[in-house]
Amino acid sequence: MTAGRAGSVSRRRLLRGGLAAAALASGRYAGRTVAASDAPAGAGPRSSRPEGLEAVDAIVRAAVVARAFPGGVLAVGLGGALVHLRAFGRLTYDAGSSDVATDTIYDLASLTKVVVTTTLSMILVDLGKLDLEARVHDFFPAFAGPAKEQVTVRHLLTHSGGVQWWAPLYKDVKGKAAYLERIVAMDLAYEPGAKSVYSDLGVILLGDILERLGGVPFEDMARRLVLGPLETRDTLYRPGPSLLERVAPTEYDPWRGRLVRGEVHDENAFALGGVAPHAGLFGTAPDLAHLAEMLLDGGSFGGRRLVSRSTVELFTERAGVPGSSRALGWDTAADESGQRSSVPGQPGYSSAGSLTSARSFGHTGFTGTSMWMDPERDLYFILLTNRVHPTRDNEKIREVRSQVADAVVRALDRP
Repeated sequence: MTAGRAGSVSRRRLLRGGLAAAALASGRYAGRTVAASDAPAGAGPRSSRPEGLEAVDAIVRAAVVARAFPGGVLAVGLGGALVHLRAFGRLTYDAGSSDVATDTIYDLASLTKVVVTTTLSMILVDLGKLDLEARVHDFFPAFAGPAKEQVTVRHLLTHSGGVQWWAPLYKDVKGKAAYLERIVAMDLAYEPGAKSVYSDLGVILLGDILERLGGVPFEDMARRLVLGPLETRDTLYRPGPSLLERVAPTEYDPWRGRLVRGEVHDENAFALGGVAPHAGLFGTAPDLAHLAEMLLDGGSFGGRRLVSRSTVELFTERAGVPGSSRALGWDTAADESGQRSSVPGQPGYSSAGSLTSARSFGHTGFTGTSMWMDPERDLYFILLTNRVHPTRDNEKIREVRSQVADAVVRALDRP
């Protein structure tokens, strides 16, 4: 165990005792909160919050007023407990729209990549089934040609394999087999390992590899190995009609000719049947808090080990791809330059802000979702929104994410 990890565990033990109770007792809790009877089993107190987080709430409220998104849910965890859970705004901009609740279900978009696909990768590594150095060509013999036989599973996880980042395949093909055939046939966009370019298509290949190694359908594997052990209540693919009222709508989609609600926003994931390794998962902030707590506790949750500590550390540290902040599946707060900025477009910008530790890791989702974990502070924060409602052209979320991150750190770092 590194010194930083040891310190983190010590703070965790301390915060679970009197210090956490004292911090939680301070300040008024003036917003909508989850009822105690509705709280997930084993979660930390939710009726109050550490002093100073009112500044974070103010940022999210202002973002709702500025129409960065119709509404959202903010969760902050410290020392292994969910200490702050707030809902803001409404599900849509329509008059009479329902208020967001702390258990509102959001389309998690690319958080699917880390919640499901990356966690499954970690588990299969621990089981000895997944070799990070295995060649993609070994799973897809047709994945051949200039440099393609050099691409490894590690490259797919770090988005550095040269696989093209995206293509509107949904316009021409449907179903996993047709998707895989088209992706495998594509030329690489750049030399493997030379740089990192975020790639949905590479993650689709990775998902099929995991499914083969796991021996069961991808959705079943996600439920059995990840979502079930994490004791999630409302995180799933393809939410049914009974959950629809709790699901935040996303975009009015001209391709589908309707407002998208309860079906995945990502068109390629939709054409894959709603279950995909790169997108398709729906969930709540309290459920995602379980994942954050598991990772910050070195791979254990609820007294059960899901992932080894060494594998958690391997997957959440920067992978060393030139010019990239990417870890294995996850992103980190800075690349090798160490530059940090909270301003979109500036060198070193990160949705983690400029104050989280360099060891922080997290991810974002296109629909307006994000989660970040700071092991040095034993801290996590999650922001779920539907910023793509009613159109994806709204990009104000980029400023909001980093502002929230900095405000959380400022609040909880106060002496």
